[in-house]
Amino acid sequence: LARKMKNLAQKNSPASAMPSFLGGGAYKHFIPSAVDHLVSRSEWYSAYTPYQPEISQGTLQAIYEFQSYVCALFGADVANASMYDGASAIAEAALMARRITKKREIIVSDLVHPRWREVIKTYSRFHGVRIIETADYQKGAVDAGKLAELITDDTAAVAVQSPNFFGNIENLAEIAELCEDKKILFITGVAEAMSLGLLKPPGEFGADIVVGEGQSLGIPQSFGGPYLGLFGTKQKYLRQMPGRLCGRTTDLDGKPGFVLTLAAREQHIRREKATSNICSNQALCALRTAVYLSLMGKTGFAETARANFDAASALKDKIDSAGKAERLFDLPFFNEQLVRTEKSPAEINSQLAAKGVVGGLDVSRFYPDMKNCLLLTATETTRPEDLDILMETLES
Repeated sequence: LARKMKNLAQKNSPASAMPSFLGGGAYKHFIPSAVDHLVSRSEWYSAYTPYQPEISQGTLQAIYEFQSYVCALFGADVANASMYDGASAIAEAALMARRITKKREIIVSDLVHPRWREVIKTYSRFHGVRIIETADYQKGAVDAGKLAELITDDTAAVAVQSPNFFGNIENLAEIAELCEDKKILFITGVAEAMSLGLLKPPGEFGADIVVGEGQSLGIPQSFGGPYLGLFGTKQKYLRQMPGRLCGRTTDLDGKPGFVLTLAAREQHIRREKATSNICSNQALCALRTAVYLSLMGKTGFAETARANFDAASALKDKIDSAGKAERLFDLPFFNEQLVRTEKSPAEINSQLAAKGVVGGLDVSRFYPDMKNCLLLTATETTRPEDLDILMETLES
């Protein structure tokens, strides 16, 4: 039986075994081997949940450190102990904006990840929240002028993603100024957390709520999960934040210790008045991210993000010089770019698969009028020879 299961497993190719140009919300990055070693220690598996602080100090401290890293990455005042994934985090942000403002409309850029937008609609359906989507995808970035026209007296917040689904970097300063003028909340989503190694944190632009997907930070691609939702906000909105929050305090002897500081959850006394029904957090994934960031350090993380951008820039240069594929947008980007190809994406990806390479994402799945458009991703793991194989396939 073991031999049969092994043979079945060998029919799959793990993401680590093949070069990949597939992004769109899940990214292949370098993970130090020490991450696997440290998070596999038995101490991390012993406590199910940190209700009793006296026996959960290690878990609580790890969560506290994770929250501190998220605050630094996002430029946020406070961060929670994590959400299920980026999609649930941005959906919770929409509901949080509804609670804070008592208004019912959330304007969501149609350049936010399509799957994320579906989850926002699902969460909002029975909360009396109306989701208004922009029409910006043909331009590749949010049009602040058009966005202003959608804002009404019942608008609670605007939600954008940067880098957006096509990899382009949004003008967060312009959108933040618009939200401030209209006295509405500004929600920013980050699907590719590696970009924060180079880009200014959304919180420094004035974003009220910043959410993201933490998969890029020490979590391998693994058949779609588990993922890690990141969530940060301003201090004044702390009590409306979903999930749990760990804090540092002192005991009766004056020694430092860690506790669950905030957990206004439905299974506690709040019941239907709770900010959210999330009853857990992605503790093991959060631990991986905390270990990853501590090992990389500020300099190492920035250098990795730069190597990531350099690989994407090399891909851009090759596409521009070859002439067999056209980049649709001439906008600042991080590691993804949308190209229109002469051959169909299905044909290109089939040819790449035969060469042992994972191709890009056919975006017509989400934007039906974008035929023969392929979203290509390059990271620090992309080698020059991988780019050569891709270009040979595009040109053949």
